[in-house]
Amino acid sequence: MKQLINSFKHATEGIITTICVEQNVKIQVLAMICTVILGLVLKLSQIEWIICILLFGGVISAEMFNTSLEKTLDYINTEYDEKIKFIKDASAGAVLVLANTSTIIGLIIFIPKIISSI
Repeated sequence: MKQLINSFKHATEGIITTICVEQNVKIQVLAMICTVILGLVLKLSQIEWIICILLFGGVISAEMFNTSLEKTLDYINTEYDEKIKFIKDASAGAVLVLANTSTIIGLIIFIPKIISSI
């Protein structure tokens, strides 16, 4: 049981540290908070909340995986390497694709609600 508790403790420390240190994760968390506030104001449906929560988790997890990969590559090789650059760029690009997709889905959910509330 102690090992399980420690696993959750370390995972929580990883989340908090990443949010505190990484600028892109801070931006994603801020976007998430703003989306939650807007969702409460516009009274999202249950399915709309489920979609938003899945997207929040996906984007922040992707940012954390990207950060982990970049830090690992920086640890392995401190000098410029074209192959490492490609890996980092592809990883960052994957996060960007997910973030942009999430934004589009968010607009599809929120724009009609904003228009109908005007």
